[in-house]
Amino acid sequence: MTAPAKPAPTEAGILAFHSRCEAFYPADAVHATIAQQRQWYDALCAEFDRPSPAGMIREEALVLGRIPTRRYRPAGVTTQTRLYYIHGGGFVVGSLQSHDAICAEIAEAAGAELVSVDYRLAPEHVWPAAFDDCFEVLTYLLRGKGPVVIIGDSAGANLAAGLVLKARDEGLPGIAGQALVYPALGGDTSAGSYVEMAEAPGLSTADVLYYRDVYQAPVDNPYAFPLAHADLSGLPPAFITGAFFDPLRDDARQYAARLAEAGVEVWFREEPQMIHAWLRARHMSDGAAAGFAALCRAVSDFAARGGR
Repeated sequence: MTAPAKPAPTEAGILAFHSRCEAFYPADAVHATIAQQRQWYDALCAEFDRPSPAGMIREEALVLGRIPTRRYRPAGVTTQTRLYYIHGGGFVVGSLQSHDAICAEIAEAAGAELVSVDYRLAPEHVWPAAFDDCFEVLTYLLRGKGPVVIIGDSAGANLAAGLVLKARDEGLPGIAGQALVYPALGGDTSAGSYVEMAEAPGLSTADVLYYRDVYQAPVDNPYAFPLAHADLSGLPPAFITGAFFDPLRDDARQYAARLAEAGVEVWFREEPQMIHAWLRARHMSDGAAAGFAALCRAVSDFAARGGR
């Protein structure tokens, strides 16, 4: 009997992107040592690096004397709202450098200062280390001038969504919007897209389970698993985008639906030909370019509204 075909897009650009990724980061990377995974990921990120926008200023600083951050200031700042970017990488890989070009391009598009965070990674630092680091940086930013728009991709989107919930629960004002890109929000891994897209290119359901196991977040903690939070009302407006060929697809769909049901303003977008991590394909895939442009438009809108 012939094995069923694995789900895959047909867009040439995203297929070329995936092929290029696997030359640096093999599909079975989670079976390698943590050091090897990070070495492969750093090489992958360097492969997709891009020239910096003209006039972009970068500045590195420690929050609380221990949490590394990088501030991006574009040549043309048009709002007092600041952007806060939390990188993906399964809570295991990623750094200030891994998403440097993405952060610079978002800051440029929005005409806003952007701060990215280098939170502690698992398995050396399990839950809640990454979350605590990110929340400390958020509270630091909220004490400054102007509101904040929180942005995250994948594991970073998980952290971003949890931060927004905790900020609301603790009565911290000043978050003007949240942008979640192919977010991992704690969905049921035995159903829906986790089954349909279990062998999708770029990220498998087995990979998701591996990252959850390494991170060691308690399943009953709604900041670690935002889909489990009983009350999503009163949250800032959200832009949520998922990839069709991604086991995390239904997390995006379900969270957007629940936010809308709770009366939260939601902009939802699903990229029909995209796979996980398509942000890096924005300069070689039409679908990824369109998705990135939509993300930048939403962030720009939240920033403009927050800066009024």
